[in-house]
Amino acid sequence: MANTNTLPLHQVRADYDRDTIVVYQAYRAEIAEPAVRAQRFVEPFSLNRMTWVKPSFLWMMGRSNWARKPGQEHVLAVRITREGWETALSQAVLTGYERGVYADRADWERQMKHATVHVQWDPERTLAGAVLDARAIQVGLSRHVIADYVNSWTTEIRDITPTVRKMADLLKEGRKDRAAQHLPKERPYELPPHIARRLYRPGAED
Repeated sequence: MANTNTLPLHQVRADYDRDTIVVYQAYRAEIAEPAVRAQRFVEPFSLNRMTWVKPSFLWMMGRSNWARKPGQEHVLAVRITREGWETALSQAVLTGYERGVYADRADWERQMKHATVHVQWDPERTLAGAVLDARAIQVGLSRHVIADYVNSWTTEIRDITPTVRKMADLLKEGRKDRAAQHLPKERPYELPPHIARRLYRPGAED
């Protein structure tokens, strides 16, 4: 995990390699367990509603309360192709109007009306749960692209809930250094300029 005291305001940070990137989702057992067995999302996972993926592990921990929030008891690390990830971001429209990204509010409204991928930037978290000024990206995949996510982009699904709960126990015991040893190795993910321009206005990433 990068030094949380010096993170840029807008920056995609992730656990990735040459071909793939890890995103996180949290589900109840009825969805998570079949997905892990099949190594793809299957029923009762729905292909007809938007699903949100997040490459920030600590943001996911804040969202799921370390896999304790009802309906989010299983945290999944979903490895997808970088090609798929960048394909999604190349279609992204921000969930709120951002001057400098769009020509004007009417331009944003037109794009939002037809958006197949949504992006919003949410406050990043520290290991202790503190909210940072820096933002973590959250990507919403609509029903128009979910089939690609499920059938073409996903290469692996791991249930990391045991590690998540172990980390939560260590933090509760005051053993932050031990918990930190289990953090994924997230680092800045360099985006092609034409994609980056869709996600934040020039100069807003610093």
